[in-house]
Amino acid sequence: MATQEIDQQTYNDLRQMSGADFVDELVDTFLEDAPERIAELRSAVTRSDADTFRRAAHTLKSNSATFGAHRLAAIARDLEAMGRENRLEGALEKIKELEGVYQKVARELKDPRQ
Repeated sequence: MATQEIDQQTYNDLRQMSGADFVDELVDTFLEDAPERIAELRSAVTRSDADTFRRAAHTLKSNSATFGAHRLAAIARDLEAMGRENRLEGALEKIKELEGVYQKVARELKDPRQ
């Protein structure tokens, strides 16, 4: 059985607290925004713009944690720290890891709504 990227308890608690319709809207917004933040991370690395890099990683971290995507949030937290420390070497490899986990998260977020 495949590893679940979304902590089901966190996700269910969010749906119960906020309502299914609102959470569906949050998911749609996240699925639109996350690829833009990932592109922003890549662009910031090529420009050596640690501040933009940090902000994009922070947004991904916070939004991922909301849905219980703990592994995605942890990778984004590491990227955020890299940006805060102005240490972007090795960031592209970490972004590639983040993208792979994001793809799994996106599939899981779309799944229960089909």
